[in-house]
Amino acid sequence: MISFKQLPIEAKAAVAAGVVFFSMMLSRSYLAEKLDFRTRRWLLRLQMALFANTLMLMGSLHVWRSTVTTFTRSSAASSFCFMLWKIAVFMFLALAHSSFFTLLFLVAEEPYFFSLAAYTCLGAYIILIFFLFTLGTVEQAYKLLAGRGAKAGTVNKNRTALKPVLAVLLTVVLTVVGLLNASQPPTVNSVEIPVHKLPSTMNNLKVVLLSDIHLGPTVGKTKLAMIVRMVKALKPDVTVIVGDLSDAEAKIIRPAVEPLGELDSPLGTYFVTGNHEYYTSDVSNWFELLKSFNIQPLHNENVKIISPKSTSDWFCLAGVDDIEADVLHYSGHGMDLKKALRGCSSEHAIVLLAHQPIAAKWALQERPDINLILSGHTHGGQIFPLNAGAYLLNPFFVGLYQVGQNTFVYVSPGTMYYGIPMRLGSRAEITEIILRSP
Repeated sequence: MISFKQLPIEAKAAVAAGVVFFSMMLSRSYLAEKLDFRTRRWLLRLQMALFANTLMLMGSLHVWRSTVTTFTRSSAASSFCFMLWKIAVFMFLALAHSSFFTLLFLVAEEPYFFSLAAYTCLGAYIILIFFLFTLGTVEQAYKLLAGRGAKAGTVNKNRTALKPVLAVLLTVVLTVVGLLNASQPPTVNSVEIPVHKLPSTMNNLKVVLLSDIHLGPTVGKTKLAMIVRMVKALKPDVTVIVGDLSDAEAKIIRPAVEPLGELDSPLGTYFVTGNHEYYTSDVSNWFELLKSFNIQPLHNENVKIISPKSTSDWFCLAGVDDIEADVLHYSGHGMDLKKALRGCSSEHAIVLLAHQPIAAKWALQERPDINLILSGHTHGGQIFPLNAGAYLLNPFFVGLYQVGQNTFVYVSPGTMYYGIPMRLGSRAEITEIILRSP
């Protein structure tokens, strides 16, 4: 029987990842209600950081072997430039691994340069792993087709050296493109949506949708202030924030949140939790902070949005807690559609705020009379190649979907980004939704 010491390092990393994952599940199932918020918050974040890093270790070993070890037998291996290259690769991997720990130690009003650098390296790391894997697969397929003759062996040796060079070049180009794309202000996307049973006096009512701002290591007060200015310029009747506003505790990042106090939509500004609010383990303090800025959390509850032209005309705006609250056994929280829609009948239009598209799907299965659901969470994939995974894992990916005759779902691609300050194959968005009366 092989002992743990005899296992290759990749297998050891896989075992370590399994142990950390098991501890996460154990914490969620048995310790969630036994630990105080602060301890649970630190434990959860530490476990997530360790889990991500143990998984990344396997990829990092592959990156090192592909970009460094491959060239150790070449004539350039003893050169000063190659030494600098090894240092650069090591620093790149170290920064990528450190990104997950910035949530624990480097969150402030504005992002630290170290956090931006670390998360940029993480984004580049994901892209590099993808290209190394893809090019490696192509290489293996070529070997099977070309055979293993002596001549083919010489060609394959050259191709093996070419693979990491091409992967690095593609990664650098896409990283720069992604950084430039994410540095641009969010695009304003105007969408007209017919809402069944919306009163005629509320025709053309404007709702501005924000989602996934992710205040934290790489998004701070300056970017939030820009978003608020753009929202105010649109002059919405209602503003809604459908989760993942922040990745940090309310007390730590409070100065960065202050621009939200400038939102002044006449019919109100409303908020529902996303999964990242529960990762902070600080939801109650977030609710209190948002209320101080006249932003009303919809904690499995609803409000009547009354027409400015007629007090007898209204529609029901409801919000549900994010489904991650159930997974984390977060006390007093969890998606409760019946409670959220209490008093909302099919005689009036119903608009529901639900952070995750899967929650939107579940809501429609239970209450098909909901007319419009506004969600986020997917980020439109945020960066290539994660787009494909986000598309496959969500019943609604991004944009407007019609479900049945009188129901629509709109999924925001996110107003900022999570961690990695890059966007590839997606664009940050502030959504201007114009509600149309039939």
